[in-house]
Amino acid sequence: MAKGLQIDPAKCTSCLQCELACSNHHEGVFNPALSRIKVFEFEHGRRSIPYTCTQCEEAWCLKACPTNAISINQDTGAKVVDDATCVGCKVCTIACPYGTINYRSATGKVVKCDLCSGDPACASACPTDAIVYA
Repeated sequence: MAKGLQIDPAKCTSCLQCELACSNHHEGVFNPALSRIKVFEFEHGRRSIPYTCTQCEEAWCLKACPTNAISINQDTGAKVVDDATCVGCKVCTIACPYGTINYRSATGKVVKCDLCSGDPACASACPTDAIVYA
């Protein structure tokens, strides 16, 4: 069985280290707006929940992509987007029931969590183990 991100909202302090680590890993900048994981705050900040692609078994995004730009990484099981094949049509964003694939207007492509090739930056950066890769 492939490893995945396990998220425990009770441990999240909303420090946003996961967002910063993700954006730095993928984009080379510390910018939460460019992160592939988001921390949502509920109850006026009293509860925080990290949220990213769940790497669905059924993978509607993969099935919906008309150019086959989304494939499965055989080592991690992550559904990954090939930038060279993606045409930015956004069909995958519509197909994803969780809203975890995002269109980047700067590139004209979509991005989603790819589990950082098996070493997720978000999990490594989380100081409270609210995000664990297991």
